[in-house]
Amino acid sequence: MERITAQLSAWLWNGLMVAAALVIALAAAWLVMKIICSAGGTSGKLRQILARRLRGPVRLVLIALALSAVQPALVLGDRGTYLWQRIAGLLIPALLGWLAIAMLGIVVDVLQERADITVENNLQARRRRTRLGILYRVGMFVILLIAFCLALMSIPSVRNIGVTLIASAGLAGLAVGAAAQPALKNLVAGIQMAFTEPIRIDDVVIIDNEWGRIEDIRLTFVVVKIWDERRLIVPVSRFLEDSFQNWTRETSQLLGSVFWYLDPAADIPRIRARLEEVVKANPLWDGRFFNLRVTDTSADAIEVRALVTAKDASTAFDLRCNVREAILAFLREEMPEALPRRREEVRLIEPCGDPPAPG
Repeated sequence: MERITAQLSAWLWNGLMVAAALVIALAAAWLVMKIICSAGGTSGKLRQILARRLRGPVRLVLIALALSAVQPALVLGDRGTYLWQRIAGLLIPALLGWLAIAMLGIVVDVLQERADITVENNLQARRRRTRLGILYRVGMFVILLIAFCLALMSIPSVRNIGVTLIASAGLAGLAVGAAAQPALKNLVAGIQMAFTEPIRIDDVVIIDNEWGRIEDIRLTFVVVKIWDERRLIVPVSRFLEDSFQNWTRETSQLLGSVFWYLDPAADIPRIRARLEEVVKANPLWDGRFFNLRVTDTSADAIEVRALVTAKDASTAFDLRCNVREAILAFLREEMPEALPRRREEVRLIEPCGDPPAPG
């Protein structure tokens, strides 16, 4: 009976201490978040970022620290104390790593907010966002690796075995490196891409004969959003080892081409004058350049090419379609003789000899 009473008293005491630690930790978390979000000069957007990133990690870290602080006052016994220490040794590094990742994310979010890619000339903003995204993932990988190592170091058996494994680390490293060669290759390529910048977020590229925009850049792969809403997943190493087209490498401005195949007798100066009217009246034209030239001939037709400029790839595509349709309508309604025609020569052969006598 006395043993049962002692156990109930111990459980009650432990429950009260844990409850008190939880209340204090939650109150401290609320106070810390209130102070951080109410700091002088903190804008509304920054407060949202801080609240979203820090609320969960700060709360759980303070709870873990409060429980660790009251652990010596708990009645757990030798087995309970050992189990508590093992759990704390695994959880605290994980929570601290989560907090470090959250703080790194705050820095990245704030810097990305200053890089607005919706403006017309967004080259510098896209460059900054691309570099921040890659470096954030590299930093997150390093933090997770450190937290994992600290968690393992809290286990005495693993820490002691690690000394023995040093001798065979070279062979193990070679085996793991050979098995993980593709993943390591893309990982190194992703870090290299952050500084060489062959592509950036929102770049317009053509790869595998597909036209699309760079939607996301990860450490080992790139997501390309195709024009018809499909996603093309490409290994990072492809952009460093194989050739591809980047239409927005230095600027988003593009020169687009439009082709027609017309009759050799078409009045080119008249079509050129009509092209000038169509292009100058189109709001998609950026005012830089346009022209019209005969670029090739064949037995039945000539190839006529128009060049027009636009501020970006999507606008250039729409402008090319508008110009093509307008010139075709002009040819159909006002110059039908300019449309391709097939010519044939017909010769009349006179009959040989005298005509037959009548009747």
